[in-house]
Amino acid sequence: MISLMATCCHNKIVKGLLPFMANMAITATPFDMEDLIARLVFDLTATPVFGVDPGCLSPDMPSMHVAAAMNTVMEVAFFRQTVWSSFWKVMRWLNVGAERKIAAAHVVLHGFVTEMMEKRKARHVHIDGEQYMVASVDVFSYYINDPEYTDELFRKTLLNYMIGGRDTIGTVLPWLFYGLAKNPGVVSSIRKELAPIVSRKGDAVISKDLQDNKMVVFEPQETKTLVYLQATLLESLRLYPPGPIEREQVLADDTLPRGHKVHRGETILVPIYAIGRMESVWGRDCHEYKPERWISKDGTKLLYVPSCKFMAFNSGPRMFLGKDIAIMQMKTIVATMVWNFDVEVLEGQSIKPKLSCLLQMENGLMVTVKKRDECKRVMS
Repeated sequence: MISLMATCCHNKIVKGLLPFMANMAITATPFDMEDLIARLVFDLTATPVFGVDPGCLSPDMPSMHVAAAMNTVMEVAFFRQTVWSSFWKVMRWLNVGAERKIAAAHVVLHGFVTEMMEKRKARHVHIDGEQYMVASVDVFSYYINDPEYTDELFRKTLLNYMIGGRDTIGTVLPWLFYGLAKNPGVVSSIRKELAPIVSRKGDAVISKDLQDNKMVVFEPQETKTLVYLQATLLESLRLYPPGPIEREQVLADDTLPRGHKVHRGETILVPIYAIGRMESVWGRDCHEYKPERWISKDGTKLLYVPSCKFMAFNSGPRMFLGKDIAIMQMKTIVATMVWNFDVEVLEGQSIKPKLSCLLQMENGLMVTVKKRDECKRVMS
């Protein structure tokens, strides 16, 4: 599965992301980085789940109504946590307000899953007059023949994969590029770390699909050991965790490690966003964008930070299972983008989080990009 995700990521970068970025650089057209990342990650998630590419990064830029429906689910889920359960249940019964929105979103999502399933089933070959489904390594193929999965459960399972795979990368990367645009020194350090890889690639430095634009594409195995690049990802996750708050329900009376007593039925809220900015946890420079805090003094390795301190991927038995895949994809995307382009955030924007279970940007992130010339890229 990791190999499949890596291949999918490479193909989407080469055939979708970089051509779009090159065109925006040539025309000097401002665009919404958050929308671009949402399209990229939607395709990256749906392709290995269904074995079918939705094509959200295709030249015609189709509507992202399915992604918008996913965002609605997260926003309404947040709303439910802020009111009495009886209140939103009455709203659901009356089909008004937020509950009306989430009902409409579920219709869109289940329609999308059904459409993708039909497209996947349509991929058949004919041998000696018999029809067979094309073999593929995807989540859909894994579950399709499982007798324990009803049609409804099957759809919900695939949808959970979609939401889980999309949210981490799609939420983090816009904040990461925002942080890089505000900290050019970090960008320089990343390029300095990438430069030896480019030199070793030699004649193979340019992807064959991008010969005309002369852009470098990095492979997962090339970025796997890069310390500063990963430290930058972790720093962005510290300041902008995909899930800003964790909600837990107490199942039985208990005493927490520090002596605080909790009782059955109580709710515990873990403010992950706030913990990432606490001076008592991260020091006086807790509000600074500083990847160096994750690196040993000699700069050769990442420091160990316990998950109870850094909870962007959750902690304990609920640790995010796709952590390694998410980091691999983010490193590949960021390395390729940073090496080939300069990103500038347009002034005068209101950059703030929206009210949601996810730490998304409320107004998007409008940017312009400039393609780095060959001399600068070689000299970095």
